[in-house]
Amino acid sequence: MAVVTLEQVKAQLNQTLGVDDVLIGSKISAAQDHIERLLGFKLDETTYPDTADDDFPETVPAALRESVCQLAAHWYENREAVLVGVNGQALPIGIADIVNEYRNWSWA
Repeated sequence: MAVVTLEQVKAQLNQTLGVDDVLIGSKISAAQDHIERLLGFKLDETTYPDTADDDFPETVPAALRESVCQLAAHWYENREAVLVGVNGQALPIGIADIVNEYRNWSWA
């Protein structure tokens, strides 16, 4: 189950039309899957995170929801693997920085 809604990502994109709802929905699923793989646990309202650790809150933090929104919006706006003729760089305090703060850094 997605931790962000289609409406939240459409607001991130400043989009009101329903023409790309299916495409945006697929970007949400892919973005959440990617974030979960970076974190090492599933983002789910009922089992956040998939550990028995009491150090984590019971709901998905707003920062992790934001990272899913940002990544889904980025993938929607940049649908190709390569950008030509564009200078770009990662924003400071972007997705990697958000995820890094919530990763489970334990080693067994």
